[in-house]
Amino acid sequence: MSKRIVVSSLIGAVALGGVAVGGLALASTPTEPTLEHGSARYTAPSDSSAGSLTYTVDVSDDSGIRGLKVLAWPASSKLDPTAAELRSADEHATCRSTSEETSRCTYTLKVTKREAADLAKGTWYVSALATAEDGGTTFVPRAATFDVTR
Repeated sequence: MSKRIVVSSLIGAVALGGVAVGGLALASTPTEPTLEHGSARYTAPSDSSAGSLTYTVDVSDDSGIRGLKVLAWPASSKLDPTAAELRSADEHATCRSTSEETSRCTYTLKVTKREAADLAKGTWYVSALATAEDGGTTFVPRAATFDVTR
């Protein structure tokens, strides 16, 4: 076998090995969850029924979704929630898988007439913290906006 064929074969094997290793490195790189198509809606209570706040969003990650924490807050409060604060929050959305990587998460809060009377009127924001099955997180400080009216 000539040296030229051996050298060509070695170069080809090294190049092929580099592509395979690069492909494995890309495949094993963890991704962070993504939030898409989020919306929030506030319905004021009436004399006959409670009102509600509903936030719905599609959350995706290649490892699946573990959960979504939510915090609604009035713009007039000048709050600026952080990911750390949301980690300790008790408000969780209910998430249902729509595929191996995506879940539709919905947070619903009932609002009584008495509670509604104490809510700040005007613009409110929803902050969200998504957690993937592999532990990756994504924090969105203003994931949605809604208005509280009376």
